[in-house]
Amino acid sequence: METLRTDGRACDMLRPIIFERAVNRYAEGSALIRWGNTHVLCTASVDDKVPPFLRGSGNGWITAEYAMLPRSTQSRMQREISRGKRDARGSEIQRLIGRSLRAAVDMTRLGERTITIDCDVLQADGGTRTASISAGFVALFDALRRMCADGKISEIPLKNQIAAVSVGKCRGVPLLDLCYEEDSTAEVDANVVMTGRGELVELQGTGEGATFSRAELAQMLDLAEHGIAEIRRRQTEVLELTEDERRLFETCA
Repeated sequence: METLRTDGRACDMLRPIIFERAVNRYAEGSALIRWGNTHVLCTASVDDKVPPFLRGSGNGWITAEYAMLPRSTQSRMQREISRGKRDARGSEIQRLIGRSLRAAVDMTRLGERTITIDCDVLQADGGTRTASISAGFVALFDALRRMCADGKISEIPLKNQIAAVSVGKCRGVPLLDLCYEEDSTAEVDANVVMTGRGELVELQGTGEGATFSRAELAQMLDLAEHGIAEIRRRQTEVLELTEDERRLFETCA
């Protein structure tokens, strides 16, 4: 495809993505993702308790928290604790991350335990929520491995491999993986979360500057599916799966 992007990428090209695992010595699972100039640290922590509405059910829970460090952007932001109120955008994003990663796991096989995925944005250049979901999955899978190793569960209760990417329409052209400059001027932007089978977990799309047709939505979803396939490949690569785990992932594709 012809390029019209400030960083020289083709319309269907991801920014460079690097996953790094086990970057936190204390968390049951952790991952650092460098997605272009967006960098996010994700940790997965396991607690032997569940929210009140799940007590006595035998089921587990996965939730998420999301925050941007004060100097993750060009000008310093105040921390939430200094502002004295919760950030509505951050609350919405952490709910998205939690919903997306719950789709990865069979909660009935987790036991009454909660896994919390903490996503801290070190540097932001667009796509922080999709980077959080994609790296959050890596941290989550390592936490499930740890639970198996510690005898808390007998097998990894994976249902789906999960990854996410942004798409949009800039100057009338569908684009994959928007950087901040593109996202801030896009007529349409969307975040797409998919399973390894290509099924949608979540689709958040907005016509900020223009409407979009069903045909254009289909184009953007095709771009997202193409990008997510590559992200999933990189997740699988960094996880260094055993043969049994590889077979498990194959059942999710």
